[in-house]
Amino acid sequence: MSESTTEPRVNLTDPAADKLSDIIERHANPVAGLRLQIAGRKEGQFQHLLSLVEDGAQQEDDLEVEAAGIRVYVEARDAAYLDGVEIDFYDDGAGNQGLEFRNPNPLWRDPLEFRLQELFDDQINPQIAAHGGMISLIGVRGATAFVEFGGGCVGCGMLGVTLKQGVEVAVKDQVPEIDEIVDITDHNSGENPFYKPEKK
Repeated sequence: MSESTTEPRVNLTDPAADKLSDIIERHANPVAGLRLQIAGRKEGQFQHLLSLVEDGAQQEDDLEVEAAGIRVYVEARDAAYLDGVEIDFYDDGAGNQGLEFRNPNPLWRDPLEFRLQELFDDQINPQIAAHGGMISLIGVRGATAFVEFGGGCVGCGMLGVTLKQGVEVAVKDQVPEIDEIVDITDHNSGENPFYKPEKK
């Protein structure tokens, strides 16, 4: 896993720029710009997330670019996979409208990441989904895989067991090149009252 310091190229079509500018202008509080992230990868597609960033809520490590006169903040870990992305706004006149993301990048550049993603999609996530959770691969550095949990897994007191006895065992069995799984989830944002952050 690597974090890019190269500013990605983010393109907004005219319809998208007009719509987003209107949303920014109508927002109740001053807006610094938009934040673009990769929320996950599913069924061979990126899942993109675009959100408003109010003044003072900018993330220190984000990369800042400009698209059609709008400031866009890009999470550094996603920068290489968002370079060249085009964001369009569609409205078919029948009530269907929204943003469309056209991303020219491969889902992963590392073969290990491809194999891990397939394992998560085919075996691990279907099991975790039964309990309302999910796991996303963030990337691989050396023999270490970095993951992030979502849904009911965030803040769950049993997550350590799930990670060590479930996810890690499956990964080491199917992708033996990986010898460590590191959870980078912000579990303080979870709603499970039984979770207490580990003391360091």
